[in-house]
Amino acid sequence: MEKLYGKQTELTIRNMSFSGTSLSEYPEYIANAARVKKACAAANLKAGGLTEDQARAIENACDILISGGYTEQFPIDVYHGGGGIGINMNLNEVLASLAGDGIEAVNHVNMSQSTSDLCHTALRMTLWELGDGLLYQLWHMKESLDKKAEEFSNIQTIARTCWQDGMRVSLSKVFEGAASAVAARYKTLTRAIEEMRLVNIGWTVIGSGTGAGDGYRKYILQELAAVTGKGFQWCEDPYCAAQYPTDLAQLSAEVRMIAEILCKLAEDIRLLSSGPETGLGEISVPPVQAGSSFFPGKVNPVIPETMMQCTMLIEGNDSIIQNAMGKGEIHLNLWEEMMGFLLMDNISRLTKMISLFGTKCVDGITANKEVCESYANSSIPLIVDFKEKYGYKALSDRIKKEGLNNVVRALRDIQK
Repeated sequence: MEKLYGKQTELTIRNMSFSGTSLSEYPEYIANAARVKKACAAANLKAGGLTEDQARAIENACDILISGGYTEQFPIDVYHGGGGIGINMNLNEVLASLAGDGIEAVNHVNMSQSTSDLCHTALRMTLWELGDGLLYQLWHMKESLDKKAEEFSNIQTIARTCWQDGMRVSLSKVFEGAASAVAARYKTLTRAIEEMRLVNIGWTVIGSGTGAGDGYRKYILQELAAVTGKGFQWCEDPYCAAQYPTDLAQLSAEVRMIAEILCKLAEDIRLLSSGPETGLGEISVPPVQAGSSFFPGKVNPVIPETMMQCTMLIEGNDSIIQNAMGKGEIHLNLWEEMMGFLLMDNISRLTKMISLFGTKCVDGITANKEVCESYANSSIPLIVDFKEKYGYKALSDRIKKEGLNNVVRALRDIQK
């Protein structure tokens, strides 16, 4: 296929490609960057910077990318130096080619823009969309956990602290606690995603607005709303936005925390379903596939383990994101694009994994009631039952003197 990009894209490919991750792998981002370019063209038309023919040609080219066409024309490595310059140049060159004769990549397609404000805005637009998908799956996970908590509410088992036997407790509490944790993070994630509506489009490289006139800025936000159907607003301080992408760091931290909550739940499910004969065996997970190529009939907790692996990847990306937050220098954080693409990966992975974890594991968990009840009627819960009557010290002294088994037998006789 004929190349629609030009020299600047080829230079980025030649000079700064190393990761094997190309922009073409992020079609949502390409479409959103084209939406921003379309809004910019409309604002430049109203401000008198472009003629109607020029603006319409650029807008039509943007519509082609918005519809998902020509993603293969974006071969640049998303992780490259220059603060995302290769991304913006790749977009400018492809759009200029699609727009036709007389349209120049920098003078027309990139009019009133810089890489910093164009890519900044496209990132947040994409993260807003991806975040909505994550919220949807997270709420479904909460509903799944609520159902399990209700289903297991009448089944008594034993609590464990420091991996030692504890008091009697409903099996539902593991799922109830997880549901509450997920519900709390749903609220904080919602707030972090809402921050993505604050953008710096129109304020160019360092937040000064140099290169973009007041006439253009007068129209850009309303044109962006017309193209996207979403109400974007300017960030409070565009200089701060150029230097401190704290909104990305905060959203990444929220995504990581959600993953870690679900990782903890996955570990609990794996332990509680261990066995079937020599483990805890309180619950059983759905046998979604053969658990072993060696042990016939073995059911491994492969879905919880996949959730745990997903969390490890998210933790790694978040560590890079948080580190990159502090690596900005003077007037610009050059690593914002890296932060954004790693965060896109994290949100996409977690969204898919929550769906798998819910439908292929949590929804199908069953309780082994007899096992649970045997644990509920074991020694330590019985000791706890009598603690209020006899006191902690008295029971502790008696156990030291007579032995746990003898004290338990005596307490069971009292119960009868």
